[in-house]
Amino acid sequence: MESVKQKQQTAFDALKDQFGYTNRMETPRLEKIVVNIGTGSTKDKEKIEIIEDRLARITGQRPVRTLAKQSIAAFGLREGTPVGYQVTLRGELMYNFLDKVIHLAMPRMKDFHGIPTKPIDEMGNYTLGIQEHTIFPETSDEELRNVFGMGITIVTTSNDRETAEGFFRHLGFPFQKEEVKA
Repeated sequence: MESVKQKQQTAFDALKDQFGYTNRMETPRLEKIVVNIGTGSTKDKEKIEIIEDRLARITGQRPVRTLAKQSIAAFGLREGTPVGYQVTLRGELMYNFLDKVIHLAMPRMKDFHGIPTKPIDEMGNYTLGIQEHTIFPETSDEELRNVFGMGITIVTTSNDRETAEGFFRHLGFPFQKEEVKA
């Protein structure tokens, strides 16, 4: 099985005919992967510590606590209150994490029929929402009472949706089959 890093290196050869690339530097590349988890209005320190620990185990990097930028009275939120955790992955950790997501975690999702192409934005980035962190092999299945979701944003150097989708397909993203409407 070819890894994401190896596929990244062969992207120029695979995509040059499809998009008319004449130089290797035109080929999209992965820049970073950002993983976000919101703790919401949870005041339970034990649950917050569990979220931080699980995110560190899943990504292989210590998360950074994100704080509220402004106070919102309707939510009982004060400026500077912790509201979540974030990890930015680059380099080897980024490639390892993406391999894990594509080849191990996604096939473990319930009723998995592929991921949609709609979340690819106009800048060529993909945002994937995961509802249960238990699909990752690092988490223990015995502790199912503290299940949380996360958002994964994959940032590329692509400038538009079409080239980003072709690049993601080359990397092996399991996109849904397009239904032909008659």
